[in-house]
Amino acid sequence: MPFLKRVQLDWSQLNSAEKKQYPFNIPTIRSMKQLVFRNNVTFFIGENGSGKSTLLEAIGQSCGFSTVGGRDLMITKEKDDVSLAEIMKLAWLPKVKSGFYFRAETFDTFANYIDELAKDPFVGGSAYNAYGGKSLNERSHGQAFLTFFHNRFDKKGIYLLDEPESALSPQNQLVLLKLIKELERSGQAQFIIATHSPILMAYPNAVLYHFTDSGVETIDYEQTDHYLLTKDFLNNRERYFRMLFEDGE
Repeated sequence: MPFLKRVQLDWSQLNSAEKKQYPFNIPTIRSMKQLVFRNNVTFFIGENGSGKSTLLEAIGQSCGFSTVGGRDLMITKEKDDVSLAEIMKLAWLPKVKSGFYFRAETFDTFANYIDELAKDPFVGGSAYNAYGGKSLNERSHGQAFLTFFHNRFDKKGIYLLDEPESALSPQNQLVLLKLIKELERSGQAQFIIATHSPILMAYPNAVLYHFTDSGVETIDYEQTDHYLLTKDFLNNRERYFRMLFEDGE
């Protein structure tokens, strides 16, 4: 069973003007009062700008994770807005403090931070112990992602992943699914993942929360646009090419 049971948003803390500001004015966020987690693996899916990464980031902030990655790392990005976390309450049973927040968008910043940490004479190469023994920047982007996952999915905790597929080949997305399964089936981990990947969201028995302008609701994998569009494109790609290209010629 998941450690994090529920996320609640207390809108009474905001005045009417604040509710009209970002990120509270995102339609999906604005319609949300709570979100319940019933499985160890949950996916947030939806179009760009639907609020899935915004909500995941606020959960990470509420868990004590840095907005760039990790726990208690004092590095941020200028555009970070974690105000949603200020009206957020998390319900745990039991509460866990370990885990990680992974955000593909700021992975390079995180890798550079570890490199700077390694230059500290009191830390040195031990900074790389949790990442396979060498700098993440000495690997390809995809290899760095997998190295990170291999070495940080190692203990009881909650793991928040924002678009982890962005640097992974389809084959390595399957590797990631195996890593998730190995930790999840031990009962030691809960995963909440924002993704666009039809491969990742096919994870067995996962709950898929679909973010739309009208709110958030569960959806079956075979009913997602990601599955339907990908399947239809692979089976009828010439029709798509005619529709996309020939009208403009």
